[in-house]
Amino acid sequence: MTAKKLTQQAFDRFIDAVIQSNQVMGVQVKGETFDYAPLTCAADLRLDYDVTLQSPKQYVLPQCETLMTYQIGGAYQSVHEHEPLVLVGVHPYDVVAINQMDKLFSQDNPDSHYLQRRQSVTIIACDVVNPSKNVFASSMGTAVVKEGYDILLTQVADGIVAEAATAKGKDLLALATDASDASAGDLKARETVWAKNTKNLSGHQLKCDAAYLPKLLEKTYDNPVWSEKAKTCFNCGSCNLVCPTCYCFDVKDDVNWDLKSGQRDRSWDGCLLDGFTKVAGDHEFRDVKADRFRHRLYRKAKYVPKKIGGEIACVGCGRCIGACLPDIANPVAVYNQLLDEIGIS
Repeated sequence: MTAKKLTQQAFDRFIDAVIQSNQVMGVQVKGETFDYAPLTCAADLRLDYDVTLQSPKQYVLPQCETLMTYQIGGAYQSVHEHEPLVLVGVHPYDVVAINQMDKLFSQDNPDSHYLQRRQSVTIIACDVVNPSKNVFASSMGTAVVKEGYDILLTQVADGIVAEAATAKGKDLLALATDASDASAGDLKARETVWAKNTKNLSGHQLKCDAAYLPKLLEKTYDNPVWSEKAKTCFNCGSCNLVCPTCYCFDVKDDVNWDLKSGQRDRSWDGCLLDGFTKVAGDHEFRDVKADRFRHRLYRKAKYVPKKIGGEIACVGCGRCIGACLPDIANPVAVYNQLLDEIGIS
């Protein structure tokens, strides 16, 4: 991989060139926060943001999508809706989350809807400039990322270091016609940014190595912390819906008014929502609020890691903390409370 160095002016020209020939979503100011939106000019792009309201997961796993259309009598047609898209400004922890979903949707019966859309997305990632108050990526090992992006941008004192990691990334970076090769000093400055972020993305500090969490949860299934925290839970599912690693969905058939045709849709769902586990006969096997609260954290630090080689399915973005009105969604606070009670052994 060859790293390039761009001045701010050269970078703006590069982004404008990307916009001219691609559909682009970039991080922009939205009211009092930041979020992804269609990018029409480089001047609107903000790489200095703290955290986006929603994660870029929505562009590889839409909030609602049609899986197929059907006709009464058995005829059906799969629907694969995806268009080339460039995402600009994805933070490392969100890249890690997408990397995890890539693995999950490729397992067992690979999900062609997800995988085809994912292949059409080009990710221009950027290292964090201004950490959010709730980020804890340092504790989760996700403050810096080395794979999963097509281009990585790192802001240094006198410009931006850009490095392409894939063929798609190289093709895009070729649009930066006035970029120069990054010098040894530029690469050293980038290493300094990585070292700083590895340490400083720590608005909440986990009291153990993240790799210990599955073992911790093996010992705490019946701990009273689950009931204690769940007492004030609204079951609103906000923590699920803003999480970049939550991928649960509901599937429904919608029959048209002619009663001869219809479509099958899937939409985001969440384990904190009452009714998430309801099955035939109205049986609900996690109808107690404490069980749902516990399941969310067990999913992240015990169940999913078994499927993806031990990776903790929490990347430390902190969105759940900001979204939770009763202030009980912070995974670090719960894990640290358990650690204080039973210690590490």
